[in-house]
Amino acid sequence: MLGTLAKWTAVAAIWAFVLLGGIVAWYAADLPDIDEALAPTRKPAVTVLAADGSVLATMGDFYGRPLAVADLPPALPRAVLAVEDRRFYHHFGLDPIGLARALFVNLKAGSVVQGGSTISQQAAKNLFLTQERTIKRKVQELILALWLEYRFSKDQILAIYLNRVYFGAGAYGVDAASRKFFGRPATQVNTYQAAMLAGLLKAPSRYNPLANEELAENRAHDVLGIMVDAGFLDDAHAQAAWRQRTTSLAHRRAGPNARYFVDWVMAQVSGFVSAPDQDLTIQTTLDSRLQLIAENKVAAVLGSAAARRGDAEQAALVAMTSGGAVRALVGGVDYQESPFNRATQAQRQPGSSFKPIVYAAGMEAGLTPDSRMMDAPVEINGWQPKNFTGRFSGEMSLRTALAQSINTVAAQVGQYAGYRRVIDVARRLGITADMDATPALSLGVSGIPVIEMAGAYAAFASGGIGVWPYGIEAVYDAEGRPLYHRSGGGPGRVLSSACAADITSMLVDAVESGTGRAARIGRPIAGKTGTSQNFRDAWFIGWSAELVTAVWIGNDDDRAMRGVTGGGLPAQVWRAFMADALAGRPARPLPSLDVPIARSTPPRSDADAGDGEEQEPGLWDRLMRVFGG
Repeated sequence: MLGTLAKWTAVAAIWAFVLLGGIVAWYAADLPDIDEALAPTRKPAVTVLAADGSVLATMGDFYGRPLAVADLPPALPRAVLAVEDRRFYHHFGLDPIGLARALFVNLKAGSVVQGGSTISQQAAKNLFLTQERTIKRKVQELILALWLEYRFSKDQILAIYLNRVYFGAGAYGVDAASRKFFGRPATQVNTYQAAMLAGLLKAPSRYNPLANEELAENRAHDVLGIMVDAGFLDDAHAQAAWRQRTTSLAHRRAGPNARYFVDWVMAQVSGFVSAPDQDLTIQTTLDSRLQLIAENKVAAVLGSAAARRGDAEQAALVAMTSGGAVRALVGGVDYQESPFNRATQAQRQPGSSFKPIVYAAGMEAGLTPDSRMMDAPVEINGWQPKNFTGRFSGEMSLRTALAQSINTVAAQVGQYAGYRRVIDVARRLGITADMDATPALSLGVSGIPVIEMAGAYAAFASGGIGVWPYGIEAVYDAEGRPLYHRSGGGPGRVLSSACAADITSMLVDAVESGTGRAARIGRPIAGKTGTSQNFRDAWFIGWSAELVTAVWIGNDDDRAMRGVTGGGLPAQVWRAFMADALAGRPARPLPSLDVPIARSTPPRSDADAGDGEEQEPGLWDRLMRVFGG
């Protein structure tokens, strides 16, 4: 009886072995080409550089330098082994003990909190297989893990894993991840950074330190504890490593975000290169120092009590050279909350900041800054413009009218020049937005992107030479060969130098004695405020000899702000940005205009500058108006 049982047991075992072998052979026949899989395949990588060569952003799939385990600080492979496979050097590719431990931990927790796959299995999955969860894939994973164990040494398998595993943010391998998150090669990471990298493997997106530093730090703390439990680190060294966290990501926090600028640049790349499927390096015009200043000043003013009182939630800033090279661009208060680019995509009413374009059309039609018109009730085709103050001041020069932002005079200038001419001048200055040839055009009722308004003012700053705002200087392939290099630019002369000089001199007065006094920075500048109907948009656009900067403040839902005008918050942002941007540089006259430096003096205080689009006349002004008629 026992002999018969033993016989059938042996037969059953043989058939089970044959069946298992058949299943393995069946799945093995469908394995991917191993040699081909060992060669990395990835999406093209794009590196975006600032003007000084520093990295602004990286996109696509990045692999760092292949490293051997011996090249790495011991803490890095130990951290990975502690969280992923602490018995790696003691199993043959499948770890029954580790699998049993994971099963026990998961049953105890009531959920899946620990995996049972070895690093050999994970390396096989990353190299050869998809992420589908099927029996076939698990069998193939085990077969390939055993093949890796047969073909390579343990250190080689660990190196393959570390060089190919995904760490998030487009970084594949420890070297790419270390450079991405810490700005240093993996050969130089400290113990805390090693723990943070190992912690990413569980959920790369969730623990990405660039997206959520607090979660990443908490995970790194957990990993340090796991390393202690595994015997890879003692308590004293774990505590010392935890203290290293204060400097690990410091350089990342100190740099500019520039995500809005990068989005704007990336949208243009396909227009410059014919093969966007290859690795690219994009050299941009962005000045990292100015970008950081811009981000900080926008955040400071929008976070102020004045902004809260004014119910102002969003802002945009564009700073460029008079040649159109964008040096700083802020498309909103928080990119993570809203990637919508208010500097390039939003079309907002510029209000009175559009008036210099209307006056330029008037200059072309024969008017001069000294031409005189009446500030009095006026009706044009049934439309009756009103001044901000609701008052009228009688006859005045166009210079005074523009400085004080008198709506009735701007309406008459637009009518005198002709609305088609106004639109033609705007088009020459680079404004592409839709504009209706109606009387209200003169008061800036057409929605225009901030970057186009900045470009239009750049033409005034350059003496009448038009610009096309740009952010890309050059594009290179993976070998550093140029695929595109900016060699020229802009539409050429769009205004006469005399017309540009007239507008410049008038806008100098707008800052010195008009609605833009809050923007004065102690050096020659010209600029104009703008406020749309019902305080929905507030602008300040101006320039120095070095930079043209446009600032817009408003709300995404077009909700009216409470009393926020161009001479208030936007002028404060503009002044704060320009003062820091130009700090330490000698004051220079405005190009093509001899403006004595002494004419520009800083305001005594924010309160002295006033918040209104129109400034309350002083006692001397009122007396002169009374006795002067």
